[in-house]
Amino acid sequence: MAKNDLLKKEDWLAVWIGFIVIAIACVSVLAGWFDFSALKFGTWHWWENVEEKKSLASQFANGAFWIKLLRTFLVTGVLFGIGIKLQGEKLSKFIPAYLVLFVICILVRMISAEFTLKMYLEWAFWALLIGLLISNTVGTPEWLKPAIRTEFYIKTGLVIMGFSVLFSNIYKFAGYGLGIAWIVTPIVIIFMWWFGTKVLKIGNKPLVITLASATSVCGTSAAIATGAAAKAKKEDLSLAISISIIFTILMMVFEPMIIRWAGMNQMMGGALIGGTVDSTGAVVLAGNALGPEAEQVASMVKMIQNILIGFIAFFVAVFFAMKVDKTGDSKVGAGEIWTRFPKFIIGFFVASLVASFIIMPATSGADVKAINGVLDQYKNWAFVLAFTSIGLDTNFKTLFKQMQGGKVLWLYIVGQVFNIALTLFAVWFLLSGVVFDVPNLDLFK
Repeated sequence: MAKNDLLKKEDWLAVWIGFIVIAIACVSVLAGWFDFSALKFGTWHWWENVEEKKSLASQFANGAFWIKLLRTFLVTGVLFGIGIKLQGEKLSKFIPAYLVLFVICILVRMISAEFTLKMYLEWAFWALLIGLLISNTVGTPEWLKPAIRTEFYIKTGLVIMGFSVLFSNIYKFAGYGLGIAWIVTPIVIIFMWWFGTKVLKIGNKPLVITLASATSVCGTSAAIATGAAAKAKKEDLSLAISISIIFTILMMVFEPMIIRWAGMNQMMGGALIGGTVDSTGAVVLAGNALGPEAEQVASMVKMIQNILIGFIAFFVAVFFAMKVDKTGDSKVGAGEIWTRFPKFIIGFFVASLVASFIIMPATSGADVKAINGVLDQYKNWAFVLAFTSIGLDTNFKTLFKQMQGGKVLWLYIVGQVFNIALTLFAVWFLLSGVVFDVPNLDLFK
C-alpha cells in the first residue's frame, strides 16, 4: 500500500471521516461541552387543525431546528469536502453541487417524516424516488454530478454505524453469518455462471461473472472488483451495476413488507435481507424498516459476505487467466486481494471494537445509547445523500438501450430467485431454532 493511499483513496477517507464523527460524538456526550446532534425531522401531519406541536410549521419556527440544520450541513459538507479535495478534485465544483444535493435531501427527510407517508414507506424510498424523478424528467445537470458520490457516502455511513454494533454480537453471530453468506454465495455464483453461459448461452463471459458477483455479494462493490478481475468492458460493468441498482431499489422497498406479512421474526428477516439485497447501504435501510435487531443482523450478514469480495476477485482473476482467456498471463497474489478488499469494512470493525471494549466498559449503557443517538442521525444523513445520489445517477432510457435481447435481465432474475430460495433455506436451517439454538443478541438501542 502506497503511503498516500491513506489520504487519497475513497475507502480510507470514508474510514477517517467516520472516525472523526464518532470521536466528536463521544466527546460531546461524555464531556457535555457542546451539542453535536444532527437534524431530525419530527413526525408531522399535513392536514389542518392538527396539534401545533405536530405541524411542520412548528418545527420551522423553532430556533434549535435551524441550528441543527446548519450544523448538519457544515459537518457533512466540510468533512466530505476535505475528502473530495484529498482525492484531487476541485472544491469549487463540489461545494455548490453539494449545497443543492443537501437541499434535495432536506426535502426527502421532510416528506418522509409526514405521518401517513412514514407509516408505509421509509425515507430511503423517497430519496430514491425524488432522485429518479429528477434524472428521468429534466435530467441530472452536469454541474450537480461532482456531489453525486454514492459509494463515498455509503462507506462513511457504514463506518459510523459500526459503533452501534457490539462485537459480542458479531462473535455470537459469526457462525450463523458464515453459514448464510459463505456457503450460499459461491453456490449462487457457480449457478449463475452455468445458467448464463450454458443455458442462456451469453457469449460475454466477463459480463456474466460480473453480474453473478453483483447479485450474490453486494452489488456495485462486487461488480467493480470482479469486473476488473475478469477484464470486463466499461459498458458491461455499467449494465451489471444498473440492473443491480434497479432491483436493489425494488427489493429494499418490498422485501421488508413481504417479510413482515409472512410473520418472520426480526432475526430471520434481517438475515434474509443481508444475504439477498445487493447493496450494503440498502441492506441497512431495509433491515432498519423491520427493526433494530433486523438492522444489525442484516448488516452483520452483509459484512461477513463482503469479506468474500477480495477472495472472489482473486479466484475470478485466476479462473479467467487459466480457463477463459487462455492466452492471458495475469498473475494475482495477496497484494491484489488487499487492493480489492473494501477498506471501509476495517473501519466498521474498528468502530465496533472501540464501542465494545473501550467505551462500553468505561461508561454507562445510557452514555452509549446517547452517543448512538447522535451517530444514528449522521449515519442516516450519509445514507440519504447516498440514495438520493443513486436516483440522480440512474436513467431508465439509457438502461433499456443496453438490455440487448433480454438475456442479461433473465440471468439476473433467475439468479436472484435462486439466491433468495437458497438463502431462505439457510436462514431457516440456522436461525429458526429447529436445528440450532438461536443467538441472543444485545442491542444498544
